[in-house]
Amino acid sequence: MGVFTTVSNQAASSSPPHDNPPPKVPDYDLMRLIGEGGFGQVWLAQNQATGHLRAVKVIPLRRSGTTDPAGREITSITRLEANLRRQHPNLLGIHHVGKTPEHLFYVMDLADDVSGSPGSADADYRPATLQNRLADGPLPPEECSRYARQLLSGLASLHQAGMVHRDVKPANCLLVDGELKLADFGLVTEADPQVSRVGTLRYMPPDGRMDARADVYAAGLVLYEMLSGLPADAFPRPGDRAAEAVETPLLGALNRVALRACEPDPQQRFRDAQEMLAELMKVPGTVSVQCPPNRRAKRFLAPLPIATLAVVVLLVCAAVGFWLTRAARVHVNFVTHPFEATIYLDGTLQKDAEGNPYQTPCTIEDLPPRVHHVEFRHEKLGRRDAGPRDFARERRIETRWDPGE
Repeated sequence: MGVFTTVSNQAASSSPPHDNPPPKVPDYDLMRLIGEGGFGQVWLAQNQATGHLRAVKVIPLRRSGTTDPAGREITSITRLEANLRRQHPNLLGIHHVGKTPEHLFYVMDLADDVSGSPGSADADYRPATLQNRLADGPLPPEECSRYARQLLSGLASLHQAGMVHRDVKPANCLLVDGELKLADFGLVTEADPQVSRVGTLRYMPPDGRMDARADVYAAGLVLYEMLSGLPADAFPRPGDRAAEAVETPLLGALNRVALRACEPDPQQRFRDAQEMLAELMKVPGTVSVQCPPNRRAKRFLAPLPIATLAVVVLLVCAAVGFWLTRAARVHVNFVTHPFEATIYLDGTLQKDAEGNPYQTPCTIEDLPPRVHHVEFRHEKLGRRDAGPRDFARERRIETRWDPGE
């Protein structure tokens, strides 16, 4: 199954000030912490010579335990530089990579402020991520289309170079000068179905293979979040936009792209981001945003012949019906600490299609959205009763054994 790891990114929100002074890196004054995770920190920084503002990611070279996040970041960035012939406009720019005796650091473009204004040294500056943008609800269809094209364009450049990102999610999509740029390359590696299962669990495909199709799956969930305004765990529930999809052909077409990208069977997904982008480029923007809401469908459909109109209605109904049918089952993430526990639902051991018991961490798909009694069993630690859990509301079931148990 591999090890599940959550990786930090250029932050979604401001972090409280720390008592310790900021790290020292050559040529930059680190002004304020703007992002933090398990392995590194991102600082708002100013170039001492030019005064230009940048984001600087700092990762300790020495840590307790067996993990080596700095070494992994160096390996990933080295792969990135070796395989990409030139910097892609939809990948976050890395301007310099260096070391001090204590830290690995690299200098990146600074994201816009969440307000839409350029990044600044103001005390209330917060990096503009797609995650922050979605905090206000779903995006207009035209904006969904634009951001999806930019995301897939950057991701396709990695896939064409034989690499996979492995942590595509809204928090790793930054807005710089109003353009979406894919960020956080700490997990970038050569495309291989057998690479380690690392990243962010909710964006991992149920089959567990972290190849280009896994990036496609994650990109499909990002598109779904932009369209629905719901978290990835709610996929494929349409939320309040089901009725709007009937009136807005662009919305329905984008949703069909997201549904195919997120197929549980990897062979039914797009092969890579380039194929998904090619499909997305076929989607026309058929509805003018200036049309009053109650007249959009009429203006789009009125010129069509009756036979064509009937076909359009059937296609739209089929798309909405497929969406609602998929919503009748849910995918649920199961996590235990330590890992490698089996899962029992209502007293029944859960097994995959080949008859092998699921082991945590994992995602089990197509579960009925109702209350189930959840129990975990660990070979060394015994049983852990998680009690009745409502899968209609919960998409992540997590528990841990206390030390000494």
